[in-house]
Amino acid sequence: MAAANMVSANSSNVRHIRPHIVLFKPSMWGDIFSSFSFDNQVQEKYSEEMEALKKEMGRMLMVAESTKLMILIDKLERLGVAYHFENEIEQKLKQIYDSKDDDEEDSDLFTTALRFRLLRQHQFPVSCDVFNKFVEKDCKWKPESHGSDIEGILSLYEAAHVRIRNEKLLDEAAKFTFDQLNYILPASESPIVKEKVQQALKHSIHRGLPILNIRFYISIYEREGTTDELLLKLAKLNFNFLQNIYRKELVELTRWWDKFDLKNKLPYARDRVVECYLWGNAFRYEPRYSYLRVTVAKNMQLVSIMDDTYDNYATLEEDDLLTEILERWNLDEIDVLPDFMKVVYRFIMSTYEDFVVDAEKQGKSFVVPYYREAVKQLGRAYNQEQKWIMERQMPGFDEYMTNSVITSCMYVMFTSLVPGMKSVDEASIQWLLSEPKIVISTAKMGRTLEDLGSHERENRDGKMVTVVDCYMKDKGVSKQEAISEFVELVENGWKDVTAEWAKGSSSVPKEMVEQLLNYGRVAEVTYKSKEDGYTNPEKYLGPLIASLYVDPLPLYV
Repeated sequence: MAAANMVSANSSNVRHIRPHIVLFKPSMWGDIFSSFSFDNQVQEKYSEEMEALKKEMGRMLMVAESTKLMILIDKLERLGVAYHFENEIEQKLKQIYDSKDDDEEDSDLFTTALRFRLLRQHQFPVSCDVFNKFVEKDCKWKPESHGSDIEGILSLYEAAHVRIRNEKLLDEAAKFTFDQLNYILPASESPIVKEKVQQALKHSIHRGLPILNIRFYISIYEREGTTDELLLKLAKLNFNFLQNIYRKELVELTRWWDKFDLKNKLPYARDRVVECYLWGNAFRYEPRYSYLRVTVAKNMQLVSIMDDTYDNYATLEEDDLLTEILERWNLDEIDVLPDFMKVVYRFIMSTYEDFVVDAEKQGKSFVVPYYREAVKQLGRAYNQEQKWIMERQMPGFDEYMTNSVITSCMYVMFTSLVPGMKSVDEASIQWLLSEPKIVISTAKMGRTLEDLGSHERENRDGKMVTVVDCYMKDKGVSKQEAISEFVELVENGWKDVTAEWAKGSSSVPKEMVEQLLNYGRVAEVTYKSKEDGYTNPEKYLGPLIASLYVDPLPLYV
């Protein structure tokens, strides 16, 4: 092990010492999600109204052509209604891809960038050479040529965020559009333009969460002046229809969580079940994925409890004991654990038993041993990480990152959601565990984003070492240089994940691979601007959650 002796410590002495305990804030939601009532009649009314509107929008989609078609597809996706027209959209995008428009050479920046982004996001092979006509020979973009084209700049900015490695032209486009949008922002007199630019700078379309952007884009679309009233009404009905489903799931989830009473039994652990549900929602927002959303939320809370037990309360000796008992996976051996760990172990085993029932019910029993092993593996990885931290013997950065693939919780999350995905079979799980590039890149990117957001908290005012210290020591760089290089690691992670997504796979269900992309997206949003939105959601994540789950859209003015 390329160990870095950061501070000498007698490891035998630290085995009985508790870490510096962080007291987390209670859930900001109180019992708000215990009191929602679900009205089937209202939901049925929404559904009936949507059916008529969907037929009309389907007709409009099938007759639309060229730029108007691409703009319509983009609107359907941003407004959150594209899932109603999945087959039609794929058919139309294939037509766009197959057609070699005579006027393609004459397409403006907006149209070229929109076409490129839509096709790459839908796994059609496209080259960034389509932008050659807009740049100088050195791949530089000139403000005097495009600076006044606000819609073109926004479209190019979004296209630049689906770039992959070795696309220098789009690397330059990302810098150019970022600078241009920041220049435009204070000078713009249009409230709508300002809002669009601010939103884009917060989260690009490709790297943001579609479900969190829907409400914002509805408010923009309503005021743009080119509004199709039928599409607007469909979007609003659909939003409220989805919101009611999510509320119902949150009620179910909250009741499940409350019965364990872990917020009182384990006061050292984070009570973040609503934020966990957002992660499930991020994986899939469509109505048919109810099981997936709830089970991801449950397992997100499970790994959060495990994480806080290992690194925020237990001694190393207790960590070893929990890891050993997890390996044996036998509830009869629970008595050897201290009382607080008995609570943790019962919670893990109860969640597992529910999972076994669900897997059998869905004909997915093959996933059970993989899920069980993923939980054990996570325990081993958390235990190893805590030993490094408490003994102040951080490994080389590469060894840390190998362990971080496990502590990203990727394998627990992705085995847990299998019963909720019809297309996923045992071969898909074996592919996931074979360490394909997209899995490793996504896991490392997600964990790096988390480390960027949480290292100040985990540092405990300099009392504990973190991965940032590990990188500084291993690479011989300053703290600021380490953080900058972490940001670059995330950027390259996005390029790798996008590249793997864009090329598709005939052997692995698209449904499974898309979850990897969504994992990256929710990590990007949760740990935005190097902040830990999961642990401290009040500033940024909380308002987004409220807009999604608490406040319905007014349908009629």
